[in-house]
Amino acid sequence: MTHAATTDADPAAPAGLLRQPRAVWAVAFACVVTFMGIGLVDPILKEIAAKLEATPSQVSLLFTSYMAVMGVAMLVTGVVSSRIGPKRTLLLGLAVIIVSAALAGMSDSVGAVIGFRAGWGLGNALFVATALSTIVSASRGSLAQAIILFEAALGLGIATGPLVGGVLGEHSWRAPFFGVSVLMSIALVATVFALPATPPQGRRTSLADPIRALRHPALLLVAIIAICYNLGFFTLMAAGPFALPTFDIMAIGWTFFGWGVLLAITSVALAPALQRRFGTWPVMTTMLALFSLDLAAMGVFHDHTVVVAGGIVVAGGFLGVINTLVTEAVMHAAPVERPVASAAYSFVRFTGGAIGPYVALKLAEHVNIQAPFWFGATAVAVGVLVAVVGGRRVRPVAPAAHGEEEAEAVLVGDID
Repeated sequence: MTHAATTDADPAAPAGLLRQPRAVWAVAFACVVTFMGIGLVDPILKEIAAKLEATPSQVSLLFTSYMAVMGVAMLVTGVVSSRIGPKRTLLLGLAVIIVSAALAGMSDSVGAVIGFRAGWGLGNALFVATALSTIVSASRGSLAQAIILFEAALGLGIATGPLVGGVLGEHSWRAPFFGVSVLMSIALVATVFALPATPPQGRRTSLADPIRALRHPALLLVAIIAICYNLGFFTLMAAGPFALPTFDIMAIGWTFFGWGVLLAITSVALAPALQRRFGTWPVMTTMLALFSLDLAAMGVFHDHTVVVAGGIVVAGGFLGVINTLVTEAVMHAAPVERPVASAAYSFVRFTGGAIGPYVALKLAEHVNIQAPFWFGATAVAVGVLVAVVGGRRVRPVAPAAHGEEEAEAVLVGDID
């Protein structure tokens, strides 16, 4: 698949994952910084709770507000992008994140930080949904390669977020927010100069398009599975720091850094290999089951800090494979434009998963610290059940090695 209009080198050059136009690398760098926001607050959750006199469930709203707003805002990303163009949408999203992160760092109450994290989620929605489709359209090589590049940026951002949060958080809980604002400013400048103008193309989408896309059973099925694993994913992110009572800010940062590194490696190296060997659906179902068991193990051994820390790191391996395969499945799950499919999936995924952190830490407050892990394990187990039952009616997505054209013809409309 060649995109001559957006390349800055010979279009006939051999396609490869690392042989990409400057525009792709600029957006990928911005993706890295954007995804730092997911894990950035992990090392400083306990510090924010202490400094702002907040309960664990209150600081969990740093995740919930971020994801809930991001999920709902996904419904408008296509509307905005189809009217002002992808590049302006990306820049708008980056600008909103820059302002929101800076204001969060200047806040003096947990409510204000929660509110500005919600604004951060709005910026993320504008950026992330558009970034995936931009990388896909601007990259050289197959759709699978573009998705791997996107997932690599996601993994690198998730991996470095906790480490940046830990390093800066040792100075002040405010510093990580200011740090992201600065990095996002650099990403905005890089996007301005590296990404060519992208005027609106094709038809203008409406707010109803993502909702209509969910009428396609294959897309709805993948989205429901994503809700379940996101409940486990963000339960781990929110409850993990509080289950490590003897760890300081940097120790928590290093733990989640290991988690993110494993996530990045498996999303790029392991997921494609397993997909080619066994197929998307069997691998995705197996990894969901292993993630559920991992969360359950942390619930059983919650009083052993080393086991919990190890369980957090290992979870990254399962989530890296799941993220890559689910993202690719979404791109093939409905006969609609990719931005619309992405918006529909993300709306369901993030709004559904947003309750996870709050419920998990409410359980920790009123039951015990192991309860969040059992909650997450149960939610992911439901996703396994949905995948097993739904998989009987959905043919697996073709492995990337078989070619993009074949892959795109497999999942669409394959639920009777």
